[in-house]
Order: sequence, then structure tokens, then C-alpha cells
Amino acid sequence: MTSVRSRPHALVAVLQSLGAVASLMAAAPSHAAEQVLYTDASIIDGTGGPVRSRQDILIDGERIVAIGAHGTLASQSGTARRVNLSGRFVIPGLIDSHVHLATPPNRARAEAILRRQLYGGVTAVRDMADDLRAVGELSRASLVGEIPAPDIYYAALMAGPSFFEDPRVLAVSRGFTPGTAPWMQAIDKETDLRTAVTLARGTSASAIKIYANLPAGRVKAITAEAHRQKLMIWAHSAVFPARPAEVIAAGVDSVSHVCYLGYEAQPEMLAAYQDRTPVDEGRLAPTGDDPVVARLFDAMRTRGTILDATGSLFVKFEAARKADPKAKPLRCSGARTIRLTQQAWRAGLPISTGTDFVNPAGDAWPEVHAELRYLARDVGMPPLAVIHSATLVGARAAGQDKDMGSIEPGKLANFVVLTADPLADIAHIDHIEMTVKRGREYRRADFVAPTAKELENDD
Repeated sequence: MTSVRSRPHALVAVLQSLGAVASLMAAAPSHAAEQVLYTDASIIDGTGGPVRSRQDILIDGERIVAIGAHGTLASQSGTARRVNLSGRFVIPGLIDSHVHLATPPNRARAEAILRRQLYGGVTAVRDMADDLRAVGELSRASLVGEIPAPDIYYAALMAGPSFFEDPRVLAVSRGFTPGTAPWMQAIDKETDLRTAVTLARGTSASAIKIYANLPAGRVKAITAEAHRQKLMIWAHSAVFPARPAEVIAAGVDSVSHVCYLGYEAQPEMLAAYQDRTPVDEGRLAPTGDDPVVARLFDAMRTRGTILDATGSLFVKFEAARKADPKAKPLRCSGARTIRLTQQAWRAGLPISTGTDFVNPAGDAWPEVHAELRYLARDVGMPPLAVIHSATLVGARAAGQDKDMGSIEPGKLANFVVLTADPLADIAHIDHIEMTVKRGREYRRADFVAPTAKELENDD
């Protein structure tokens, strides 16, 4: 395997191109210096606190500058444009904490998915490893308003050398020997981790995703170096052969797929990601909380590790996978996935709303709506807690909670205006009048649904 020390200097040009996105994220100008006063709304602010009735929200350009009881912001609002939201409910913009936008790159498809997300109330997403040349450009175009899309925060991937036989790797790293692209690196005991993480940083990634086929010691070393260089670590909850307990102990910031935590109860860990043997659910407690998983949740709660459950994925596709003999088996049943997520909720874990699938063209709503319904209806979380998961917890998972995730002065003007109360029924999440992202209004009535042609993949 080619070491990171011997990679061609042509990487510099790629990194400089991708690195420009970071500067834009920090300094992009507002589309206009317009002040807008949204009046008389019921605000569910994303913090988990109760609804506040008859509130006004004053924004200036991209940011919220004040929130107050109806009629109290007159002295600050001056000539601001007024938008009457009487009878409406306002929640923070939703965050999908697990998407893939460029495997392989397909600009038309990605823009169609992003458009559906934004008009469906999603104002930010975490892209969990793709061709970052394409994702970086989508991120830039979204940020400056060239395309209707959520803000995109993304990860560079690291895995063991044996993972890079996966055909998806070639699809996202054309022009590089598999495992040598700065956003898709094979890591072994000879790798200079300081250089590898620096290359990942140069892509403007917010994080490194630790994916597969790495021992516990290497997971810990990557995590330590990434944190030293101010990058987050987003990891699979089992990295194979690293166990869930070892991944959590390494200090990662979030783990994806609650199902994979079930492997902790097995006496022998799968040696590689390519082994699709499902979790032996017979080794988990038949009723009540599983004690082995409880210890994992205790460790996660102590460390503040976020759980990106992706639960609706396992429930949604279980029947279809069973009916198709050619399909790879899911690692957990839908029922077990629900029980593990319920245990995580009872344990007090922060749960974000990641999806990891794409709806067909005929579905007018973004995938994250299914995850909200899963948490409310299957898991049994109160709607107020579900909204907290889909907003402020998601912002924390992306490392962006200083700027988004709740409706507060100083934060970005990212919110969704609903015509029905989502606390009465989480299904009201699709009663959207408009999405406001960075102060721009996107009215649901203007939404053009994706066509089947747009959502075709080149894969």
C-alpha cells in the first residue's frame, strides 16, 4: 500500500480547492441585510423546553437578533418586514445526521435530494463519507444560495487496507489508487497519522469517519490525533474487529447504527466489515434492558457520546430484505433495533436523527421525517424530545451547536414554520408553510418534487 508520505504533490491542488469551502463557511456574506420580524408564533425552540406562545422573532440577514413576547420588539425592529405567524408553530431547522450525497457523484441526483430536504424542513445534514470533491462543491453552492439545499458538513473516511476492496471506494476516488485519496484513506501500522489527519483536514471535512477493519489500538490513535488537530470523529459503533466498547473507549464523538452495538454481547467479534453475519440476537436479553448494552450506554453517557441510531432504516427495509434472496441481510431485526433505541432513550443518551437511505421520487418528503416518526411511534419518545433530537442534538453531532439547532438570539435563522402542532402529533412535521435557512425563505408551495430521472444513480 502506498504510504501517505509518498503520495504525489498533486494532492496539494485538490486540497487547496476543497479547502476554500472552509473559508466560505466562516465568512460567506448574507444574501441581503434585510431585517424581518416574524410575529405571534408558538415557538418550540429545540432545547427541550416547553412551547412558548405568542412570540416574535427578529432576524437581521442570516441571524436571529432577538426573541420576545408578541409586541415587545417594536423598538428594535424599525422598518423590518413583518410576517404574521399567528396560529403557526415554529421549530428549529431539522438536521439529518446520516446522509450520502456522492457515492458515486451525480450532481443532478444530489441537488434533487437536497432540494427535497430543504423544502421539507431540513436545514443541515452530515454527509458520512463520499467523494468530497463533489460534496465540497455542493456545500459551497448551498452556502451561497446557488442551489436550494441544507448546509452540508462532511467526513473524510479512514479504514483498514482490506476494506478498500469495496467497489464503492473506486466510485468515490477516481484518479487515486484506492486508499490513497485524502478523503478515503487506508490506515495500517505504518501510516503516519499526523500526515493522514492533516490530509483529511485539507478537504475541509468537519470530521473523520472511522469505518471498518481497524483494531482497537488504531481506532484510539486516529481519534487522539484527529482531536489534536481539531477534527471530530464520527464512527461506526462497531468497527470490526474493534468492539463497540473499544470504539466508545477511544473517545469518538458519535457512533452510528444502534444495531451494531448488539455485537458487544458476542464472544467473538467479526474480523471484518465484509462479514455480514447478523447480530446473534439470542445473546441479548429476551425482555427488559440488556445488561451488556447497558454498560455501553453508561460509558457513552459519561463521555457525552452521541448515538446516530438510524433506526428507521432497519425497520423500513426488513421485509424487503427478507423477500429478496440476493439482498445482503440486515444486521438486526427491526424489533431488536427498536428495543435497543428504547434502551438508549431510557439510559438518557443523546440520540440524533440520521437516516442512511434515500426515498423514491414519488415520496414528497425527506427521509428524516421517517426517523422522527420512528422515534415517536416505535420507540415511544415524546414529540418534544424527538424535536430536540432532530435539531439541537443533530447540531451537536455535526459540531455546529454554537450556530444552529435551537431558536436563540445570535444563532443562524434556521427554522420551520408549521401550520399544525407537532407536539400533538409528530406527523404534523409535514404541515410545512415554509423553511427559513440562513434568513432565506423557502415556501413549501414553491416546491418541485424530484423526478424519477433526477433520482437515478450512476452506480
